[in-house]
Amino acid sequence: MSHGSRTRAVEELDSVVIRFVGDSGDGMQLTGTGFSMAVAKAGHGFTTHPDYPSEIRAPTGTLFGVSGYQIQYASGQVFTSGDAPDVLVAMNPAALRTNLPDLKRGGTVIANTGAFTGPNLKKAGYEANPLDNGSCDGYRLYRIDISGLTAAALANSGLSKKDVGRCKNYFALGLMLCLYSRPMEEEVREIREKFEKKPELAEANILALKAGFAYAESTEMFAVSYQVRESAAIPGTYRSISGNQAAALGFVAASELASTPLFLGSYPITPATDILHELSALKHFDVTTFQAEDEIAGICSAIGAAYGGSLGLTTTSGPGMALKTEALGLAVMLELPLVVVNVQRGGPSTGLPTKIEQSDLLQAVYGRNGECPVPVIAARSPADCFDCAIEAFRIAVKYMTPVILLSDGGIGNAAEPWLIPDVADLPPIDVRYRTDAAGFQPYARDAHLARPWVVPGTPGMEHRIGGLEKHFLTGDISHDPLNHQKMVEVRAAKVEGIAAGLPPLQAEGPVTGDLLLVGWGSTYGAIAQACEQARAQGIPVAHLHLRHVNPLPADLEAVLRRYRNVLAPELNLGQLSKLLRERYLIDVKSLSKVQGKPFKVSEILDRIVELSKGEVNV
Repeated sequence: MSHGSRTRAVEELDSVVIRFVGDSGDGMQLTGTGFSMAVAKAGHGFTTHPDYPSEIRAPTGTLFGVSGYQIQYASGQVFTSGDAPDVLVAMNPAALRTNLPDLKRGGTVIANTGAFTGPNLKKAGYEANPLDNGSCDGYRLYRIDISGLTAAALANSGLSKKDVGRCKNYFALGLMLCLYSRPMEEEVREIREKFEKKPELAEANILALKAGFAYAESTEMFAVSYQVRESAAIPGTYRSISGNQAAALGFVAASELASTPLFLGSYPITPATDILHELSALKHFDVTTFQAEDEIAGICSAIGAAYGGSLGLTTTSGPGMALKTEALGLAVMLELPLVVVNVQRGGPSTGLPTKIEQSDLLQAVYGRNGECPVPVIAARSPADCFDCAIEAFRIAVKYMTPVILLSDGGIGNAAEPWLIPDVADLPPIDVRYRTDAAGFQPYARDAHLARPWVVPGTPGMEHRIGGLEKHFLTGDISHDPLNHQKMVEVRAAKVEGIAAGLPPLQAEGPVTGDLLLVGWGSTYGAIAQACEQARAQGIPVAHLHLRHVNPLPADLEAVLRRYRNVLAPELNLGQLSKLLRERYLIDVKSLSKVQGKPFKVSEILDRIVELSKGEVNV
């Protein structure tokens, strides 16, 4: 870039962490998404973390109304969205106050001075302007009147003052695209597509974007621009994908691999609703979506679809799982292939619906009345949701059982690059409907203890269904005590038998030694990077991440016993560690965090260092 005859220096970086923060109406999610798309198109590895208020529209300018979007991108593999931002783009005083403590010392603050008015300062709890009183000492502070410059750029747009104010996020995006050496042409195209039905807003946002880009390019305040070194990614076709998008595509892929229609019965709930949105746009793949009147209707419609010969699917979060519990027990009793997705969030009750937590593990494993075993698998990253969606239906069909798939708000809303697989490499899902009426018994079982799947109306194969206990073979209602014991035991044995078909576990790092970190779900990135950093310091630590959490893999106990210490970092109060202690009588130590925030890599690394020194306080 150049300014007159002056050539601006370009500093090359291996990685950078940027956080956009502002009021919940400032469009920070849109800004962050736009920046991440620009990074994705450049081929960089990246991970994002959207963070927004639980309130639908928190009061403007308040501390609890702050919305943020953090992205880390790099020339190499990226495990997390970053412990601490290098750059903080703060659109108002409340955003600065709530996020400045997270910024790295010596980091950059870009502050929208136009929002640092008396009323906004008061709402944020400032007695004086923090841009003037030394609060930002130790940081590189850039004061830019983003609000005023946006208004000036759109003075002749014909938009209302309110609509002009809404465009300032695109000024901020243009500014950052320029500073980090990303072109804006792709973003211009994205804006035109997004606002296709409102061309006047599209042109205004494009004008704001170009104004921000031009300001960064021409102002004297930025002596340096930045460029992250090129990534050496595995060759192939990539796209940016969120966990909820990946899950939706995975379910469509499962339907195609099984040559069986997919039915989703769902009730909207944060943060799972996007799976319903995504699948409703994919009906041309023999997908039927039904937005039910409540959670119970959602799962019951999916059970009906499974009984009718389709792949039954329902999606929800923790509170909805509680409501679906009785019907999930019915699916266990009927032994039908059904997948229930729980995109976990902070709880209990309404809790923190937009914040990250993984505290529904025990609910998934145990949370039903009676002896009611259900397989449970957990996705570890946004892209992994695709594979887990296919795996969930593969298990459901093979063993004729409902399956719970655990995701969470962190990976459901976050995005990362996804190497699009070759469809030919995906093994088919073997669906076999029983059509031969000779010797038919509705609950006769195959080698996997799965009963036959019969499409209603198949001649000579009529049978009774319902929630009352079934006869071991005929499926007729049975109150016989010994029959009940036999059915309870065979349903449990069927789920336990899944473990025998799982691939061998493979820990990352030393195969035996002093310390193993075992995790599940969205903690993968932070644990993996912490272990990598520990090994770089000479600490021989291993990492094992579980996809299958019920049943636990058959070789898990043998792996755990190869290490003197086992540590389980979790975004709960130690649910996996409790399961492992109960099952294997091994002293699994717990590292817990329940703050609505993901683990920092440093938090896990600090605990690794403590354990390596023999400091084993639990």
